Amino acid sequence: MAQDVSNDLAAQVQQAFAEKQALYIAGSGSKLLSGRAVSTQPLEVKEHRGIVEYTPSELVITARAGTSLQELESVLAESGQMLPFEPPHLGEGATLGGTIACGLSGPRRPYAGSARDFTLGVKMINGQGEVLSFGGQVMKNVAGYDASRLMVGAQGTLGVLLDISLKVLPQSACEHTLVMEMDATTAIAMMTQLASVALPLTGACHLPATSEQAAQLWLRVSGAKEAVTAAVAFIQKQLQEQAQKWTQGAQLTFSEREKKKGDGQAGAFWRDLRERQLPFFTDTDALWRLSLPAATPMFAEILPGACLLDWGGAQRWLKTGVSADIVQTAAQKMGGHATLFDRHGAMLAPLSPALAKIHQQVKMAFDPEGILNPGRLYEGL
Repeated sequence: MAQDVSNDLAAQVQQAFAEKQALYIAGSGSKLLSGRAVSTQPLEVKEHRGIVEYTPSELVITARAGTSLQELESVLAESGQMLPFEPPHLGEGATLGGTIACGLSGPRRPYAGSARDFTLGVKMINGQGEVLSFGGQVMKNVAGYDASRLMVGAQGTLGVLLDISLKVLPQSACEHTLVMEMDATTAIAMMTQLASVALPLTGACHLPATSEQAAQLWLRVSGAKEAVTAAVAFIQKQLQEQAQKWTQGAQLTFSEREKKKGDGQAGAFWRDLRERQLPFFTDTDALWRLSLPAATPMFAEILPGACLLDWGGAQRWLKTGVSADIVQTAAQKMGGHATLFDRHGAMLAPLSPALAKIHQQVKMAFDPEGILNPGRLYEGL
């Protein structure tokens, strides 16, 4: 049932500010491991829910932070539309607020854009209990910095999200997935080449070899049927022409799985990849997420271990036994950064002194007493 409890939430933050009582912004709990653990008084926001405004012809939807992703996506699907950044749920009851606060995007992210790219505006409560609004309901609505996008990925450390306006897009008329046995080095070359061509790619993932199956490259193309058919033919032709230039890992065995609405084996694969439910993710080993330039070569000599490539190579999930210092230093040298996910939550790479100072200044502007999700992103912030 839709309801607006923003006044009650603002009153609770005002009281916490007066008492200098730290708060942990709590929704469904599906994103607990997406940041550092916080042990403070909870501020429950999941009752602040419901669609505020939706105009399909304008491709814009505004919903309260406690609205479930499932409800939001169902409403959009009724009008043949979708959230373009393909957000992970990562658990039952996942909410819009938690998704935006964590800045989460799925396999479509490099090709369609991120959660930040599609956030048009937010209403929020700052650390003093004041209700503020930023942005609006159109793509170009402000002069200067758009503070609404600053909230995406801030993990609630700058404010309590109330309402969020998002740009949405029509669903693809057709999708087609190709699966090829291929080693990682060859896959990176293939994904890099395809990224330079105007193709309707919406997913590119490489799975490491296991005792049950060879390493595989998965490619997804989406769009109008004619565009998808042409893209599949182009990819197949490129593989056949270029295979001799790459390592012998490429075996031109195509497994083509066509779908329209996420059903079938291909749909299940992309859904499980998005939700981190593939077998690669299901053990209890510590997991590193490396954000790197997509064409970065494989690094087994430096960071040994199983590695899954997503986002065309720009997002790499690594299971390794080497120390955190070695992983983070290696990622930095390769032009990226590394985040550790374990049973205690996510640990980001330490900030440089210059960046830490900027973070502290922004935090002070929105939350002068530091009561909102303290330490959720970085220690001391």
